[in-house]
Amino acid sequence: MRVAVVGGGMAGLAAAHELSTGGADVLVLEGSSRIGGKLLLGEVGGLTLDLGAESILARRPEGLDLMHAVGLDDRVVNPRTTDAAIWTHGSLRPMPPTVMGIPASNDLNGIAVVDPHVVDVPDGDVSVAEFVSARLGADVVDRLVEPLLGGVYAGHADQLSLQATAPQIAALGSDLLTAATTARAGATASGPVFAGLVGGVGRLPGAVADGIEVRLDATVREIARMGDAWRLSVGLTTDVESVDVDAVVVAAPAPAAARLLSEAAPDAAFALAAIDYASVAIVTYVFDDGPSFDGSGFLVPPVDGTFIKAATVSSNKWGWVRDTGRTVIRASVGRAGEATLLQTNDTDLTARALADLRSAFGALPEPIDSLVQRWGGGLPQYAVGHLDRIDTIERDIATVSGLEVCGAAYRGVGIPAVIASGWAAARRLLDGTMDA
Repeated sequence: MRVAVVGGGMAGLAAAHELSTGGADVLVLEGSSRIGGKLLLGEVGGLTLDLGAESILARRPEGLDLMHAVGLDDRVVNPRTTDAAIWTHGSLRPMPPTVMGIPASNDLNGIAVVDPHVVDVPDGDVSVAEFVSARLGADVVDRLVEPLLGGVYAGHADQLSLQATAPQIAALGSDLLTAATTARAGATASGPVFAGLVGGVGRLPGAVADGIEVRLDATVREIARMGDAWRLSVGLTTDVESVDVDAVVVAAPAPAAARLLSEAAPDAAFALAAIDYASVAIVTYVFDDGPSFDGSGFLVPPVDGTFIKAATVSSNKWGWVRDTGRTVIRASVGRAGEATLLQTNDTDLTARALADLRSAFGALPEPIDSLVQRWGGGLPQYAVGHLDRIDTIERDIATVSGLEVCGAAYRGVGIPAVIASGWAAARRLLDGTMDA
């Protein structure tokens, strides 16, 4: 079976690896000049560092399983510290124990005021803000839940789906404070929460793609059913090449997937077109000396009106970065609806983010070097009703033999989630072949 995978991000690469392992002949078609999606290594101040995602959720197995499958076990590491802070009310305050931002006590280190109420759980989907504010008050949403969601989705709690983005909060039920307190009190250690790779998780895409046929700068312009097979139109509009395959996995972001699926799966295409994306930027700084701060970083409530939304002290978090002898700090900028903010040029963006870091940490020396990495349209927004949209997409795709979809637009934006999405798409194709 010859399979084309459209998109060389982690979902597409995971699908390609699974298909190849299962005996398929795989071709990955990536429209840009590199593979890896939001995983990217780059040089800053003479150090090779992650410029995109720099850790994976270790309590989901898929990321570690894939690292094992491609021979990276000896590079897997866990953070030196995961102690985080909230920068609010003019100071860095230790993050209190929470369940996805839902406090497990009334003592919140002066971060927020809890206003607890017991309110029945609605039958349908609602926004995270609507659900939490009715039970704990707006301050908890603004200063705990909002910055946590912003760190993951770059979205806003009053727009993000409770069912799709925070099912852990929904599971706490009508009395959030009591349930979160009980959950934290009964929690037992189950291993590290996060993991990374020595040298950066940006090493993963190349390891996964090893041995798989990959074509870069290969924009897929159209996919069309040709009897029991598929024909893809690939390349420049002035020099389009036809690629014939037995099956297709569309692992492109929602806007591109909607365009490609408009003929083969119109209901899926319509639902995909409704998924918005947020643009973000990460500014990486390398210093000779660092702040007197021992944690892994901090989050910022947007209600405080700062330029940055979060910062990570990578040299505190990762032993391999610390061993370089330099201090490395990453500042995150941008949330959904803030595209104009990211139109700031690199020089001004770097200066504004550094000013916030100095306000939070106190004195910081001039950086040895810095680099701005922009992620335009980087994160899909799971709006209220998102899972209904995904059900529509999956039902439509299931009616089309030899066609699958996967990626961050569907059921999770984290690395393990997109790997799981890619694996599931590949296995459906492989199972279909074996059943035929």
